[in-house]
Amino acid sequence: MKNFYTLLAIGIAALNLRPLMTSVAPLLGTIQRELGMSGAAASLLTTIPVLCMGLFAPLAAKIGDRLGLERTIWASLLLIAAMTGLRGAGSSVALLVVTAVVGGIGISLAGPLLSAFIKKSFPQRPAVVSVYSASMTVGAALASSLSVPVYERSGGHLNTALACWAVLGFAAAALWWSFARRGAPSKGRARSVLPLRNRKAIRLTLFFGLMAGIFYSVTAWIAPIAIDFGYRPDQAAVFLSLFTIIQIPVSLIAPGLVSRLGSPRPVLIGCGLLELAGIGMLLLGLPILPAVIALGIGAGGLFPLALMLPIAEARTPEEAGGWSAMTQGGGYILGAMGPLSIGALHDASGSFTAALAVLMVAIAAMIAVQWGLGGSRS
Repeated sequence: MKNFYTLLAIGIAALNLRPLMTSVAPLLGTIQRELGMSGAAASLLTTIPVLCMGLFAPLAAKIGDRLGLERTIWASLLLIAAMTGLRGAGSSVALLVVTAVVGGIGISLAGPLLSAFIKKSFPQRPAVVSVYSASMTVGAALASSLSVPVYERSGGHLNTALACWAVLGFAAAALWWSFARRGAPSKGRARSVLPLRNRKAIRLTLFFGLMAGIFYSVTAWIAPIAIDFGYRPDQAAVFLSLFTIIQIPVSLIAPGLVSRLGSPRPVLIGCGLLELAGIGMLLLGLPILPAVIALGIGAGGLFPLALMLPIAEARTPEEAGGWSAMTQGGGYILGAMGPLSIGALHDASGSFTAALAVLMVAIAAMIAVQWGLGGSRS
């Protein structure tokens, strides 16, 4: 029962790590019209939280050491919920930007510390990260697919569509309060340290960055690419939903498969090759459905492994927090550049050909990095 309650706590916490961003994405056009925002300004509402996740993640371990692991996760969930709910207080560009920044900081703290909590609660079972990654994907899918229906059913109230996801955050904070009450920092406990000079940690950070850049690029641009291929906007939205939904079962399977094989390399490279095939199909103008399926399977396998590998490398929860803070901090900063680069290339060339070619190169580089992840931790 205790393990079930702990897994439930991990899952409901992870549900809250994406709706702040993915609830905005399908409503960007509406936000632009209602608030008079430019396309570049509106895109910042999804880019800013990702940047914050990178910039502030290195602080997560330090704050967790000072306040206590469980207390910091609880406070982070409360911060995310508060910022999401605050979007219901009014409609202004300033409010959306402030909530994106502060909510992004909350996400940046909760993400690495959930990895440390998994190491603490399940020290010999890093594959438990599949619950974390699958729940995060479910949260992203719920917010991206239901925000528009909520907007329409609420009579066109943008505030309601953006703020309703705070319910998940407050529910998670309520559940985590029982952990926070008994999660005070221990005197004399080892402190979290970023493994800045560890070559494997650097490779994991580079892998996380390339993986995230490819993932966010596909998430942001697969629908416009489908429209460029001649599909209707509603059909393009279906492709985006399929790309997201297919990741859920894959993210549950991939960590266990690595544990069974005894090495992450075959799964990492297999998923990388699937992404390479998916972008290749798009570049050749082949039917988009198999390309989306290949990309979804590849992304669904890579993300949980990017979360699991730092946990597996660490010997203690403090090490897991430090390794995760470094890989996610550097990784998300690199990842945030992906969608912006694809947009700039599209604007400069007037097509997606150059952008897709660059993604092919990025995936090839990621596979090369993956090949080197089978060595020692030094």
